[in-house]
Amino acid sequence: MPDSQKSGQKGLSVVYVWLAVTFCVCLVTSNLFVPRLWQLGKLPLQLSGAVIIFPISYIINDLLTEVYGYRKAMLVIWMGFVLSAFVAVAAQLVSWLPAPLYPENQEVAESFNQLFGLIPRTTVASLLAFLLGSQMNAWVMSKMKVATKGKGFGGRAILSSLVGELSDSVIFYPLAFAGVMPAKAILSIILTQVAVKTLYEVLILPLTAVIARRLKKVEGIDTYDYNISYNPFITRWE
Repeated sequence: MPDSQKSGQKGLSVVYVWLAVTFCVCLVTSNLFVPRLWQLGKLPLQLSGAVIIFPISYIINDLLTEVYGYRKAMLVIWMGFVLSAFVAVAAQLVSWLPAPLYPENQEVAESFNQLFGLIPRTTVASLLAFLLGSQMNAWVMSKMKVATKGKGFGGRAILSSLVGELSDSVIFYPLAFAGVMPAKAILSIILTQVAVKTLYEVLILPLTAVIARRLKKVEGIDTYDYNISYNPFITRWE
């Protein structure tokens, strides 16, 4: 049986577009916030500023896969990838511009260059990690939905996000902070990030479940990915 849906809705709905835009904004802003580390209370643990925003992208990923299916989720993931790459290139180009004319503007320019000079490196790491993490999140969510016949949304959402976030963090932090932070600190931040992001998902799960049910009702669609290709380079536009 092909990619089967409980309703034959065609095209990209307004709701889908808004979810896609929100997903991409969360991804791009997360890359901007990555360099800002902060201590978790009085514990000897650090988190990236991206932890405030980035988990939202995984929640949206769950919603996209649950309602619209794996291929449409991958379409949004690729959109986020392209936009993040664009911001990274633009930031690098701006940081290469000549120094300001007036001395009073030099400090701002230097601060800008220092901050945004990190973005190409963090974005390259983020893009590689993001592609694997988001694809794994959508893949697990899709496969489990078919296997459970659509039951147990909460468990599927948490497990898929845990797999995706772990895949993302294991790739991202060593690439982004190698040579900047000691290996022990990188391992610590990986484990802390995954734990905090998963807790974030658990806490917001009741709202996510309500939104998923509402989306299915409003959109008139509930996709089960039967007999589809999970090749991440094959997306669905229609």
